[in-house]
Amino acid sequence: MASRDTTSLLVGLLVLFYTWGVWANVEVSMEDRVEVFRGETASITCMFTSTEGIGGMIIQWFYVTRTGEKQKIYYQDSTMQVVDRGTQFTDRISVNGTGASEAIVLTIRDVRLEDELEFICLIKGLTDGTGEGRTKLKVFEKPDYPTIEGVQTGISVSEPGPSKIATCEVKNGYPKPNITWYRNNAPLRVAQDGVLVMPSTTTESTGLYSVKSELSMMVMKEDKDDQFYCEITYFVPGGVGMLESERINITVYYPSTAVSVWVESPKGKIKEGDSVEIQCRGNGNKPSSLVTISHDGKDHEGKTLLLANVTRRDSGDYICTSTDTDTFEDVTGQISVFVNYLDPAVVRPGDMTVVPQGNELKATCNALSSLQTQTVWFKDGAEVSMGNILTLKDAMFDTAGTYMCVVTVPEIEGMETSGTLHVYVEGPPEIMQPEHTMMEESFENTVDLSCTARGFPAPSIVWTTSDGKILKSASQTDTDDGVQSVVSIKVTSDITAFCNASNEFGTAAVTFSITATINTTTTATTASTPTSSASSSTTSSTTTTTTTTTTISSATVKAETAIPKQSPKKVKQEGRGVIIAVIIICILLLAILGSVLYFLYKKGKLCGRSGKQDLTKEKSSKDNIVVEMKSDNTEEAVLLGVNGEKLPPSDQ
Repeated sequence: MASRDTTSLLVGLLVLFYTWGVWANVEVSMEDRVEVFRGETASITCMFTSTEGIGGMIIQWFYVTRTGEKQKIYYQDSTMQVVDRGTQFTDRISVNGTGASEAIVLTIRDVRLEDELEFICLIKGLTDGTGEGRTKLKVFEKPDYPTIEGVQTGISVSEPGPSKIATCEVKNGYPKPNITWYRNNAPLRVAQDGVLVMPSTTTESTGLYSVKSELSMMVMKEDKDDQFYCEITYFVPGGVGMLESERINITVYYPSTAVSVWVESPKGKIKEGDSVEIQCRGNGNKPSSLVTISHDGKDHEGKTLLLANVTRRDSGDYICTSTDTDTFEDVTGQISVFVNYLDPAVVRPGDMTVVPQGNELKATCNALSSLQTQTVWFKDGAEVSMGNILTLKDAMFDTAGTYMCVVTVPEIEGMETSGTLHVYVEGPPEIMQPEHTMMEESFENTVDLSCTARGFPAPSIVWTTSDGKILKSASQTDTDDGVQSVVSIKVTSDITAFCNASNEFGTAAVTFSITATINTTTTATTASTPTSSASSSTTSSTTTTTTTTTTISSATVKAETAIPKQSPKKVKQEGRGVIIAVIIICILLLAILGSVLYFLYKKGKLCGRSGKQDLTKEKSSKDNIVVEMKSDNTEEAVLLGVNGEKLPPSDQ
């Protein structure tokens, strides 16, 4: 029994001692890792629990070097707090908390890349109970914006292996960034679809990483419109960041598999004289491709063929050939070109035809064309007939003239030709009636007479006068249907001139009558005439002012061209002498007439008077004798008394 109690006591003591040791241990807890950007402040917390109380605690901080050794950086007990000198953290760390709060915080300022280490928090009690915790410090740096550069030259689909597409680079990141290539928003997988990616990493002097990636791949024609870019992924505290580069296109060279040929200009149908541009394009784009355009065995290098002033001989097939100079494979295409034509118009009968007056004329106008034509006849700009046949019935002189036929192709604007027909109507001359054939003209003036005659053959015009004299024409001009003649005549008397037109079929004439006139103003004084009577005698004088228009008639006609050349002064003096002579003769005739009338009056032979009449009457003291004067050109009568006075009409 005693032995059983002893055993129980020993077991109880052992349990007691074991329990006391456990209660004396220190428990420490820390985060596995603390993440922070370079240059920021990191806080590492050390949490602990202990049964010994605050006064007996020793706190120490260590970090693990790259070689795995522990390096103390901080010591603290109840009497002191010491930061170890000579470490990389000496001037940048601080510890908060004395242990009373059971939490100690290590603060690291201005975190550097080399601070990415494992930190140890060691807590030791007086009973030698010890607790330890570890935390890894992770440092991050966001990289710069990525750059991408595509190849400057094009890439041929004929290349036997992968061709370089582009290079992507990202700099100054930590930890090392990762580059992924994309095509049209889909990631490219290495070793598939002929994709090859060659990455390279550079560690900068700052410890940051720069990463470059070169993309190569086998290209196809379908890649010509693809967009390529690179995506950058990098780590940040608590997550992952992402950046994308700009998107680029690449130039893919591929041979033609088909060729297109077309007429660039003119649009629509082609006519002779046009400038034609033929274009040839393949669906490939290889610079080494050779393009030729062939026609009738002649080759023209280049994608464009210019044909100036084309003719119908330029019609035919034009073949375009695209040759790949790498493989010497040909691809061809062709187009048929037709040049429409319109030959010059042919007028029948000939360009000139003569038709007798009153007869009918039929003319035709034809032009050979590749298209339907339309013909219109014009005369003097006015349309006279439609169709290629022109019919002129009952031809008269008005029918004569120039007819133009215009042949057009309605389907093509500006495609036309024309021909002319000169029609002459054969017949006796016909004189165009002048506007004035009777006229008055002042003495010594020159008058121009014009005479126009038509007919075919063209009539000849001769000017004559009433006395048979031939006048020389001042000018003679051919007209479309005849002739026009002008003669200049100096008026020295009444003139009758004849325009005589004649050809082999007959004659025609027109008469011009010119009346010569003289306008004069004269003043004459007669001698005194004594008058006696039984009781008185009187002496009277007569002053007469007369304005006279005199018509001179003579059988003599002077043409301007027939007058001998004289000086103007001599001709003027001869004219004045004639006028003075005429005036003197008129005055003498008036004086003689007045004397005769007076004599008859005295003898009683006038107005039934007797010689025995009483001459002493007062009324007879102023006897009046009426004399009527008429000029050759006027109906005006002038009444004069015996004393030369002009009497009013009431005294006649």
